Amino acid sequence: MTSQTNTYATDWLSGAGLRPTRQRMALAELLVGDGRHRHVTAESLFEAAKANGAAVSLATVYNTLRAFCDAGVLQEITVDGSKSYFDTNTHDHPHFFWEDEGRLSDAPADQLQITRLPDAPDGVEIASVDVVIRLRRKT
Repeated sequence: MTSQTNTYATDWLSGAGLRPTRQRMALAELLVGDGRHRHVTAESLFEAAKANGAAVSLATVYNTLRAFCDAGVLQEITVDGSKSYFDTNTHDHPHFFWEDEGRLSDAPADQLQITRLPDAPDGVEIASVDVVIRLRRKT
């Protein structure tokens, strides 16, 4: 672990008001240690943590991802109502879901135009709009 990697992870956690526990630091380094955005599942992060020698359980990964989402440093994107991906880029932006690969990536936000949304029912407001564009290889 380089000091630069440690700095990104430490700043990311402290900026969210999260205590830098050993498990949180290990997972934060995998998520943002290189300063790049990424999309992960709990399972893929768990496998990366194991491969990196971090002693964390899958339950700890799930709990930590939830804490990161609650703190506003991760965005959860649900695909098919059952599969969740976690994105370190928390700004509003669309995603491509690559069905053949089970992978999520950013779509070019500057090419998306939503000109009108339906009115929200009485007593509620639109909190956010998630755009997931599903892709599959042509046959």
